[in-house]
Amino acid sequence: MTREKIYKRLGISQAVLDFASKTEAGLKGRFQELDETAEYNQLKVVGAMQEAKVSDIHFAATTGYGYNDLGRDVLEEVYAKAFHGEDALVRPQIISGTHALHVALSGNLRPGDELLSPVGKPYDTLEEVIGIRDSVGSLKEYGVTYRQVDLLPDGSFDYDKIARAINGRTRLVTIQRSKGYAVRPTLSVEKIGQLIAFVKKIKPDLLCMVDNCYGEFVERAEPTDVGADMIVGSLIKNPGGGLAPIGGYIVGRKDCVERASFRLSAPGLGKEAGASLGCNQPFFQGLFLSPTVVAGALKGAIFAANIYGRLGFSVMPNGTEPRHDIIQAVTLGSREAIAAFCQGIQEAAPVDSFVVPEPWDMPGYDSPVIMAAGAFVQGSSIELSADAPIKPPYAVYFQGGLTWYHAKLGILKSLQKLVDRGLAVLPDTAGI
Repeated sequence: MTREKIYKRLGISQAVLDFASKTEAGLKGRFQELDETAEYNQLKVVGAMQEAKVSDIHFAATTGYGYNDLGRDVLEEVYAKAFHGEDALVRPQIISGTHALHVALSGNLRPGDELLSPVGKPYDTLEEVIGIRDSVGSLKEYGVTYRQVDLLPDGSFDYDKIARAINGRTRLVTIQRSKGYAVRPTLSVEKIGQLIAFVKKIKPDLLCMVDNCYGEFVERAEPTDVGADMIVGSLIKNPGGGLAPIGGYIVGRKDCVERASFRLSAPGLGKEAGASLGCNQPFFQGLFLSPTVVAGALKGAIFAANIYGRLGFSVMPNGTEPRHDIIQAVTLGSREAIAAFCQGIQEAAPVDSFVVPEPWDMPGYDSPVIMAAGAFVQGSSIELSADAPIKPPYAVYFQGGLTWYHAKLGILKSLQKLVDRGLAVLPDTAGI
């Protein structure tokens, strides 16, 4: 059976396949660049594992208190080396990226301190962590205040307002690398470094934390290479490589990581307790695979940008811009188009492909959210997934794909849904 016949069996029309094939043909140069970055990062990870002397003994499971868990300790050494930090906290007890960020923030802020976001509103789930939206146990309840400086209309930093916002109580600057549910540029590592240098020149004792979710291994450098005191992320995103079943990480300055560890476990316990519960092997192996998995997801994102950009939809980033995370935003303009897109992604999934995603009031969000995620790990967004808040400008956020070929199928299915419902019109492929 030919490849075309298999696509047809999966519901892809010849017209959609022809349009996509002509689009893909122009991306070989971009894909080669991604493969070269993946090779660089693969060598970086292997070097960190070899330097830490990883052995199969480190895959053994521990239970209970988890004292003297050799695998856990070596895993954290590998993360520190791979991301060029002094120390790391990498635990299955961290349940999500939001949880990891909460641990890092609450561990390093004290009553009377002020938290500053110089990159605009943080991701929706952090609003209740901070206290922007009232919630039990927020930083606001513990006497931590918050200040925000929005990005300029072109997505650049408003340095004048940032300088005025920094005051004697400003203790920690939080920088969200990815766009979240905002149609704005993702921040490059270079730009993050410039921002960190600027704020530390004004107040050298400021702590700078980067929400690194969706950005790991997209570039050859990480925010810890350009002055970040902490980088924070989820293992069911990039660095878990699709194998980590749960978990999060904090990498950076030793004192910052230590304070976070006391918040995760308990004062006096810190990093000494916390069983690995059989997660060490998928954590190690997922990190090992992560550079190539991320490259596949990036190919899917670039493919999506070119497909939807050529159809006249607003895409962020566009099909030719450099990439700094794996997320592709596509502004579809209507609730119906968002639903069609997400239903196409769901139909491409290896798990729960028969499920029809619908918007729902998801905890931590201020509007209904629709999510397509037929994943091996629940909520894993390094796997093929898409989600969108049901509110203007009706943009959908596509990410993941453990392989480029699966990401490609997801985009083809999403496009087919839109075409079938008259929500997108294919051009004459002969003119492309």
